[in-house]
Amino acid sequence: MANVTVIGAQWGDEGKGKVVDWLASRADVVVRFQGGHNAGHTLVVGGETYKLSLLPSGLVRGKLGVIGNGVVVDPHALLEEIERVRGQGLAVGPENLRIAENAQLILKVHAALDRAREAARGERKIGTTGRGIGPAYEDKVGRRAIRVCDLAEPETLAEKLDELLRHANALLVSLGAPTFARDDLLAELLALAPRLLPFAEPVWQRLDEARRAGRRILFEGAQAVMLDVDHGTYPFVTSSNTVAATAASGAGIAPAAVGFVLGIAKAYTTRVGAGPFPTELTDATGQLLGDRGHEFGTVTGRRRRCGWFDAAMVRQAVKVGGIQGLALTKLDVLDGLAELRLCTGYRLGEETLRHVPAGQRAQAALEPIYETLEGWSGSTRGARSWADLPAQAVKYARRIEELVEAPVTLLSTSPERDDTILMRDPFEG
Repeated sequence: MANVTVIGAQWGDEGKGKVVDWLASRADVVVRFQGGHNAGHTLVVGGETYKLSLLPSGLVRGKLGVIGNGVVVDPHALLEEIERVRGQGLAVGPENLRIAENAQLILKVHAALDRAREAARGERKIGTTGRGIGPAYEDKVGRRAIRVCDLAEPETLAEKLDELLRHANALLVSLGAPTFARDDLLAELLALAPRLLPFAEPVWQRLDEARRAGRRILFEGAQAVMLDVDHGTYPFVTSSNTVAATAASGAGIAPAAVGFVLGIAKAYTTRVGAGPFPTELTDATGQLLGDRGHEFGTVTGRRRRCGWFDAAMVRQAVKVGGIQGLALTKLDVLDGLAELRLCTGYRLGEETLRHVPAGQRAQAALEPIYETLEGWSGSTRGARSWADLPAQAVKYARRIEELVEAPVTLLSTSPERDDTILMRDPFEG
């Protein structure tokens, strides 16, 4: 049996939460390996809706959840999320949730920097959540981060806070924002230590033992390939690497252990916040997709921009993300549309491109090249086999396979967990 890594193949919000939840019923361990509480997964289970940002989705299925070292952890957000899901009846404690001792913490100063920078950008805002994820990753690579393990060493913690604040407060002053006092942050973190440290351990050891014992590990990605800090539509991206390769470094396991890579894509395209979006629809069809798909961000609450399926972008995500199979979600949102379009490439001036260029101006100037397909009049909602789908819906999915150069191995036809068509079991490799 193979492990499975789930990543987004568009700009996030593809329905990864449902797919991970569906797969988690057959996994033993579910691991978050990058990002922070700027990502959200919505799970609908037995009529109950769970909105998760930091907690691995497998906890809803009673599985062991692991937050890897590649995740940046806001301790307040994590503890609040734990209390919220406990209020919904989930048991969450050190016995079923483990946090990498070398995972980095997001502090209040990081969120303040994030918001101050975004405000200073004015009309050129990137569209960050303002939750401090970017500044926290900056401190990580700048070697001034506060990590979970530092909470057990008050003397080390005080020294590290001095180092961090020398940098952060200088930036806040330049942005006209209030600064932070070392002693206030130190007292806050020492008060949090008894609540966080019971969850901490070298999770790489636990994952190595699980792998050697033949247990199934599911790696749960956040955001998506086109938001990857290297491979996405930079600078309108997240602050971490979102491709499948990051599962290894972000959890502390061998690259070969990431297993089968499943990419999640909606049957159309959405994006939250600023940045290029070649297939965006600002007309009644775009409004219809947003209304039917309930397109509001789990974390931000902002309405998502909607457009036609961009096969050229997803094909690129397949190549750089290491995607071996595609899970196509929200097919039912397209029910009843007389005509559908698939973007097969772009025009950039006199050039024809089959990929998203790296340059910011070039990305903004892309014009989609469309292929038109006939829609279907029947319903796909709740379908659990190919035979349940209208013929044109099957043709649509098959054409996507051809264009993105990856098989559709799983098809989701509603938010409900069991409304899923499985063509290939990812755990079989």
